[in-house]
Amino acid sequence: MTLRLTVNRQAWLDHVRLTASQHGTVLPVVKGNGYGFGRPILFEQAAHLADHVAVGTVYEATDVPSSLTPVVLTPAGTHLPSSLPAHAVLTVGSLDHVAALRSHNWQGSVLIKLKSTMQRFGVAGNELAALQSACTNASLNVVGWSIHPPLNNDNQDRSGEVSCWMELLHDNLPVYVSHITAEQIVSLRSQFPNRTFVSRMGTALWLGNKSMMKLTAEVLDVHAVDGGTAGYRSTALPGSGHIVLVGAGSAHGVSEIVGVGSPFHFAQQRVALVEPPYMHSSMLFVPVGQPLPRVGESVDVQQPLTRVSADTISWE
Repeated sequence: MTLRLTVNRQAWLDHVRLTASQHGTVLPVVKGNGYGFGRPILFEQAAHLADHVAVGTVYEATDVPSSLTPVVLTPAGTHLPSSLPAHAVLTVGSLDHVAALRSHNWQGSVLIKLKSTMQRFGVAGNELAALQSACTNASLNVVGWSIHPPLNNDNQDRSGEVSCWMELLHDNLPVYVSHITAEQIVSLRSQFPNRTFVSRMGTALWLGNKSMMKLTAEVLDVHAVDGGTAGYRSTALPGSGHIVLVGAGSAHGVSEIVGVGSPFHFAQQRVALVEPPYMHSSMLFVPVGQPLPRVGESVDVQQPLTRVSADTISWE
């Protein structure tokens, strides 16, 4: 085995259930690399929490089990896969998004994305009526509203970005929100009792407590060197020591940490890279006198799980 994700299964399941219950009605997000677990594993868990699941793109929607309704978070663009489920819920945030769906004669359900200070997708308040009219003319069934404020840096309360939209939404359709804490979603429900607020959750749900998981890479080879060069680009070595080859590289999504360097640790010490991780392996340099891993042992890998693709998941 090379890159391994080890997870305390029961602790992880307890965290997922508790987090979902604290937020009430939730829309689990299962997109990209499945937050390091892979989408199939998270689809199975999402089915215990809701009958809908959010995915990143129309292409990911084709993988969703038929028992779940896919909610696509990113506007479809100019191409729709022929395998897109008819019951999928798509997202529109502009007249162009509606026109793209209309060009494909797609007449399913949509969420209207509302503008936030994130400044990504989303319709502005003064353009909302025109977008609603365009949806009606295109035979799109608007089933809810969607808003995605920025991350809660320094515990900043982003719920105000949600509440300021309420006076412009003249119906009782559900409002899907991201990056809102459990306390803030409860407050919104109390402030607007006639509204249904759905907490859209990905990172906080699946990765909210990293103490229950560990990412490691297997040591594949160790050999002594006395200076010289090594690697694809003949990088100069700083002196005597050992080259350590580990089975994790760019193909796994492993890369250098900006401003820090190597993502690899052994014996609680960062181990320097000879060169940036490449494809399925990385070259490390351990100076003489430093803790040296043996072939078959593992080194810790410091990487966001939203980016990596582990070769295997070990449930403990």
